[in-house]
Amino acid sequence: MKDRPYKLLFICMGNICRSPTAEGIMETLISDAGLQDKIVCDSAGTLSYHEGSPPDRRMTTAAAKAGYTLQGRSRPITVGDLKEFDLILTMDNDNLEGVRHLDRSGQYRDKIIPICNFAPDQPQKEVPDPYYGGTDGFHQVVRLLETTCKGLLEEVKKRIEV
Repeated sequence: MKDRPYKLLFICMGNICRSPTAEGIMETLISDAGLQDKIVCDSAGTLSYHEGSPPDRRMTTAAAKAGYTLQGRSRPITVGDLKEFDLILTMDNDNLEGVRHLDRSGQYRDKIIPICNFAPDQPQKEVPDPYYGGTDGFHQVVRLLETTCKGLLEEVKKRIEV
């Protein structure tokens, strides 16, 4: 194992709905597994529209009903993040392309992965953006991210040999 924790970065468009929810769910799973010294998380957005804003209140409410706490402030992804994080997990194909665009040389391509890849039995291949929809969309995102984050944790445990 490395001298530092394994680092996960969750990416959505504005970093106020999907990526902070993935971060909050993953932090809970990591804590429940007693791995907080070995795995750390952060989240960012492909755009800076909401920079400095807390997670969306509707997303925070949906996550809280499922037992998760959302924290942090929106920030855009940086080129430095590509080097710093071990896995960069995107919510949809637009996010994937946005992050790949930052990786002009392609040297980080192997660690930029759609989060839904970690739930292969899940029919959805993208996490839908609930921002302009109703309450049900936020709850759907929480359920989908619970599934993907559980699969992600199993994969990361293999990578860090837990």
